[in-house]
Amino acid sequence: MSRFRFAFGRPPAVAARAMVATSTPVATRAGLRAFERGGNAADAALAAAAALAVTEPTSNGIGGDCFAIVWRDGRAEGLDSAGPAPMTAEPLSPVPQSGAQSVTVPGAVGGWGALAARHSRLGLDACLADAIDAAERGYAVTPRTAEAWGRGSRVPAEYLPAPRVGRIVRQPELAATLRRIAEDGPSAFYEGEVARAVCEVTWLEEEDLASFRPRWVEPLRVGYRGYEVLELPPPTQGVAALEGLGLLERGEPSLVAQVECMRLALEDAFERVRDGADVSDLIDPDYLDRRRAGVPRAVAEPAGGTVYLCAVDEDRMAVSFIQSNYEGFGSGLVAPGTGVALQNRGACFAVCGAVEPGRRPYHTIIPGLLLRDGRLAGPFGVMGGFLQAQAHLQLVSALVDDGLDPQAALDRARFMVDGERVLLEEGLWDRESVLRAAGLDAVRSDDSFAFGGGQAIVVEQDVLVGGSDPRKDGYAAGI
Repeated sequence: MSRFRFAFGRPPAVAARAMVATSTPVATRAGLRAFERGGNAADAALAAAAALAVTEPTSNGIGGDCFAIVWRDGRAEGLDSAGPAPMTAEPLSPVPQSGAQSVTVPGAVGGWGALAARHSRLGLDACLADAIDAAERGYAVTPRTAEAWGRGSRVPAEYLPAPRVGRIVRQPELAATLRRIAEDGPSAFYEGEVARAVCEVTWLEEEDLASFRPRWVEPLRVGYRGYEVLELPPPTQGVAALEGLGLLERGEPSLVAQVECMRLALEDAFERVRDGADVSDLIDPDYLDRRRAGVPRAVAEPAGGTVYLCAVDEDRMAVSFIQSNYEGFGSGLVAPGTGVALQNRGACFAVCGAVEPGRRPYHTIIPGLLLRDGRLAGPFGVMGGFLQAQAHLQLVSALVDDGLDPQAALDRARFMVDGERVLLEEGLWDRESVLRAAGLDAVRSDDSFAFGGGQAIVVEQDVLVGGSDPRKDGYAAGI
């Protein structure tokens, strides 16, 4: 098991024109190539997302979902591309955690198409070129991906045996599917042979896939010490990060305060976040004033598998993008002949207690964006299942309260609220007594995978400063 020392010591990336940050080297390079070919932040994000679908199959793929926040010309908009359970699904309880009945309509490819149609310069076909090349010619498996692959409990037979570090992996069937999408657009996934293959191994029907449409939505916002933090509305848990920050702003940002604010916000999110729900009252100033005095209940948070990336171009357009299978290889199923590993996002219906036909479950994955004085301060995100809202609060506090650069903020050790316990990463072990003195059940953890991994890019005057989490394999780089 990998162990880390704090701080890690990697300096932040600095660039004048454009920057991309991802969790694998191939994906970062794909984003840079998009910039070099004249693309914008949307092109870089799409190229990187497609490359991650190939090179980090342990966490994401075209059988998963995606969300994004796009900042362009002084305006922010959110992309919501997560699919529902089948219209004909049974309202199952307990909720299946894997297998055919855990699969909801995969939204990732639809999200790629929507982002390309609205914001791309190069076009979706050009943005998929590096991913297709990596799947056809092969890529070298990086250390953290290899470790995640080897410890996975739901790895499909098509992805076994788990590769060692440095092994070249080729995925010809996935390459062929990506090539179809490049040539014919998202319809190549949601209709025809690929759609039929998805339906063959799941409870989805062809109409469920054919009728799927991504949505453009208005992000939620909250002020935090002179900044504005943007997150997406339900079905994502973005409001938990915003409520936590809104509560934290009402006092000193100590470790104990961060934990207590996050526990309150998570409790509210679990009770209120549902597909289509209005949760704006949770970040209303009057509510936050009252809620700050509350006593939180225990909130248990399962693990998950996700990738996050961000890109900023020379016009200071920014894309904060997240893509996920939910747990590792998701459902454990692959659509025959396509290379498409299918997510188990339906497992998150457990938050409301039963599968809801035609509706979407609670979504853990959340892209974030910072503004200051109405201008871009930078995109950010931290992957890691239910950890994400907690990690967003910790990352924003590190950037804003402590003035850390993005790399140092990502390097910093994290906590995770886990039921009655508060798990502490190695760099926080010396704070165990402080949390215990506050009545919190602090527990040391040496599982580095439990604390996620993120990326961030910050605009500092005329330059971009970026970071990529050392808990992952990637890096931030610019031109």
